[in-house]
Amino acid sequence: MRLRTLAAGVATLALALTACGDSETDLGGGGGTTDSDAYEVVADPSFAAGSTMARLSDAGSIKIGVKFDQPGIGNKNPSTGKPEGFDIEIGKIVAGQLGIAADKIEFVETVSKNREPYIETGKVDMVIASYSITDKRKQIVSFAGPYYVTGQDLLIRKEAASEITGPDSLAGKTVCSVTGSTPLAKIEEDYPQAKTEAYGTYTECVDRLETKSVDAVTTDGSILLGYAAGNPEELQVVGKPFSTEKYGIGLKKDDTAFRGFINDSLQKAYDNGDWKKAFDATLGKGGSEAGEPPALEKY
Repeated sequence: MRLRTLAAGVATLALALTACGDSETDLGGGGGTTDSDAYEVVADPSFAAGSTMARLSDAGSIKIGVKFDQPGIGNKNPSTGKPEGFDIEIGKIVAGQLGIAADKIEFVETVSKNREPYIETGKVDMVIASYSITDKRKQIVSFAGPYYVTGQDLLIRKEAASEITGPDSLAGKTVCSVTGSTPLAKIEEDYPQAKTEAYGTYTECVDRLETKSVDAVTTDGSILLGYAAGNPEELQVVGKPFSTEKYGIGLKKDDTAFRGFINDSLQKAYDNGDWKKAFDATLGKGGSEAGEPPALEKY
C-alpha cells in the first residue's frame, strides 16, 4: 500500500501545510523537533504543597499523552522511534516550566477514544493530542489553551473529486474517522445522509480509503494534508474546512490550579517566542507563517 511510504512522503507535508522528543538534530520531514535544550527548564521552581505542579516537579518527570500517527502534529518517527511534532513541542514547553527537562518526559501513545480515560485514571498527567476543546468534553475533563486552531476537512481519492466536493456531497458515501473523535460526531450529527465507519487510528481509515473500502476520511485539515503528502498521486484534501477545532491540553477535571499554571506557561511561550519556535520546527517547515497564537480561554 502506498500509505506505507508515508515516512518518505512526510517531507512533502510542510509544503502543503498552511493551516520521546529530545533529539539533538532537526529530523525534518514536516514532523519536526527542536534541540533538547530549545526551551527554558526552570531551575528549582516553587509550587504550593499538594498541588499537581509540586508533585510533578518533585518527581522530576511527567507523562504526556500524544498521538503517534499524525505527521506534523504528533507522529512517531520511523527512523528514531521517537515522537515529534507540534504537540510534542508544546509538551516540552510546559514540562520545562515545571523544571522537567525534555529527556524526562514520557510520551504515551493516546488515541482519541482513550484520552478521557487516560486522564481520569492518571495513566497520563495531561493529554496534548490534537484534542479539540468541546463543551461535552469539559463535563469529563478540564482544558487549558487553546494553543492551536484548525478546521475539519475531507480526504478522498483523486478519482472521486468530481463526486465528493465537500460535506454536502456525502449522501450515500462512507466516511471514516476515529472512534470517539469530534470529526466523527460532527459527520453523524450534521450530515446524517452519510454512512460512517470508525477505527482506532486515522492510519486505519486511510488504509480503508486507499483500498476503496470507504469513500472519504475526515479529521482536521492539518492531519489530512500529512496523509495526502504520503500518496499525492492518489489522495487529496477537498473543499474548505467546515468546522473550527481548538486544540487544548486536557487534564483532570476541576484541577483549577494546574489549568491556570498551564495557561500561564502557554502565555509565556506566546510572549517569549517559544510557541513560534515550536511551530516553525514542525508545522511551519515549508515556510508557512505561524501568525498570532490563539487567545487562551480561561474559565
